[in-house]
Amino acid sequence: MFTIKEYVIGKNDAGQRLDRWLSKTLPILPTPLAQKYIRLKRVKVNGKGAKRDSRLSAGDVLQLYINDEFFEAPAPENAFLSVFRPQLDLVYEDENLLLVNKRPGLLCHPDEQERVSTLITHIQAYLYQKKEWDPRRENSFAPALCNRIDRNTGGIVIAAKNAETLRVMNQKIKDRELEKSYLCVIHGQIHPSEGRLEGYLLKDEGKKQVSVYPRPIPGGKSAVTLYRTLQTQNGLSLVECQLITGRTHQIRAQFAHAGHPLLGDGKYGLQRDNRQYGRKIQALWSYKLSFRFTTDAGPLTPLNGRSWTVPHIPFVEEYFPGCSFLSSAQEDL
Repeated sequence: MFTIKEYVIGKNDAGQRLDRWLSKTLPILPTPLAQKYIRLKRVKVNGKGAKRDSRLSAGDVLQLYINDEFFEAPAPENAFLSVFRPQLDLVYEDENLLLVNKRPGLLCHPDEQERVSTLITHIQAYLYQKKEWDPRRENSFAPALCNRIDRNTGGIVIAAKNAETLRVMNQKIKDRELEKSYLCVIHGQIHPSEGRLEGYLLKDEGKKQVSVYPRPIPGGKSAVTLYRTLQTQNGLSLVECQLITGRTHQIRAQFAHAGHPLLGDGKYGLQRDNRQYGRKIQALWSYKLSFRFTTDAGPLTPLNGRSWTVPHIPFVEEYFPGCSFLSSAQEDL
């Protein structure tokens, strides 16, 4: 049995392909069956059949002639989002996006071990309680992260409040129109003190670890990191890094390959070296973000040329007390 369900496309669903909108709106509908329904014109756009790659526009009216069992009954209220207490260190917020200073230990997205306390959960609960997002009024969009960082890495993560911001920001990241800078603590003193790390990274999915190669290899991705040493003491160096590419574990793997693993990094370093400093997670923080748009940015245009820096990083204060780098970086903005 089926009853006709009607949807009006809002601004957060505009621009999507019909088949992708359908898969998000009806997640329990099998993809082959969804394609069949579109082909049989049981999914109509403005009263007419449409191709699966048709782009939706705001105001389009969709009629779905699809069996009732594929529609999940909407809950009267999302109790979890109402009672969950979001804890966010906000660096910046406007009507389109959030810049959040993620603490080490917090996952960006749920995984098989943790499904509740993640960065995206905190963000969605925060926006729900501010009444800026209501899942009952959206067909497929939910606030989403534009970038992510490792669980035990701290720093700035971008979250989109609407679909247009998500599309624009994802394209800007792809086109490398953002500058992301990191601070890390490495073992020893790297030579030269300022330079460029280049190589090719190959990921082992089973070990969730990457290897560095000096020359291109099948499946390898190029990785380039610029670095400069800020301070050295007690066998450690405080280093600023700028990512030219953004690969999995890029900074951690490249410095380990250069003979200077990050302090606390048990995956790419040695536990015996970390133990003497009493640190169990990598000393790495995405501390600065700059927008350098060279093409149209739509609603994000006012952000062009602006930068944000986190005010405090615990491992800098612990291992390099009195270092004035962060305060001077703030003054430069």
